[in-house]
Amino acid sequence: MDSVHISLEMPKSAKPPVRETYRHGDLRRTLLEAGIDLARAGGPDAVVLREATRRAGVAPNAAYRHFASREALLQAVRAAALSAVAAAMEAELARLAADLPPADLARASVRAVGTGYLRYAQAEPGLFRTAFAASDKFLKGTPEFPTSGPGGLNPYELLGAALDKLVQAGVMPPQRRPGAEVLAWSAVHGLAMLVIDGPLAAPVGPQMYQVGQRLLDMVEKGL
Repeated sequence: MDSVHISLEMPKSAKPPVRETYRHGDLRRTLLEAGIDLARAGGPDAVVLREATRRAGVAPNAAYRHFASREALLQAVRAAALSAVAAAMEAELARLAADLPPADLARASVRAVGTGYLRYAQAEPGLFRTAFAASDKFLKGTPEFPTSGPGGLNPYELLGAALDKLVQAGVMPPQRRPGAEVLAWSAVHGLAMLVIDGPLAAPVGPQMYQVGQRLLDMVEKGL
């Protein structure tokens, strides 16, 4: 499964050099990469601007030209994580056979977006926590920091598009469509969090895929 992976190679004992100048755009990208690494290791609480500047090898004042606050960096990292979740969901959708009958393709699409979501949560728990950390911006990104995957949709929009296919294929009555994404998302996200941060880590973690498929069966039948 595709996931964001950044490698900043530096001996642990070495002190990062302070660089006075960067080519245009390089420092912003370097700070974002450092923030992604911090989130991968420790979730949203680990994204600290001062630590990102230390890893980037620059003085704090240089970082403020690109990220005015810790919150600004966190939102950029969050957008990158959401984009990676969407990419994981799209990767599952891309595996579906295009010649499936409409009803089968619609059901498979709902299952694919759920599977991609759960796979990403298990593979990148720190970034997953960051993607869905509390925010008043919901899942919306910016042109500079998009929350969408390669296809242009964010995770919530991918789920909505899959549910729309159920209606178009006659699998779901139109009157049951409003609000269906909230129900489906709540169920799948709940399992993900109980496994990566809760009491289901040991009993369910090793069987995450199998349990996830049973959950998706339940979600589909419930919709």
